[in-house]
Amino acid sequence: MKIQILGTGCAKCMKLTENAERAARESGVNFEIEKVTDINRIMDFGVMITPSLAVDGVVKSVGKVLSVEEIKKLL
Repeated sequence: MKIQILGTGCAKCMKLTENAERAARESGVNFEIEKVTDINRIMDFGVMITPSLAVDGVVKSVGKVLSVEEIKKLL
């Protein structure tokens, strides 16, 4: 499973990354985290507000920091 954090590296992006890693570990899934910081790549996802979360290339959340429990439900 590829978990992608879309954002420029702000504090909210870092918190979303931390929560996504914890959610994936606690769920026991095999995962890789990719931080997408290039604005053009972020826009290719159709995202205009960060931070955003994508799983296997599909955007699951836009513009907010999800909790660990919220992310688990999306995995």
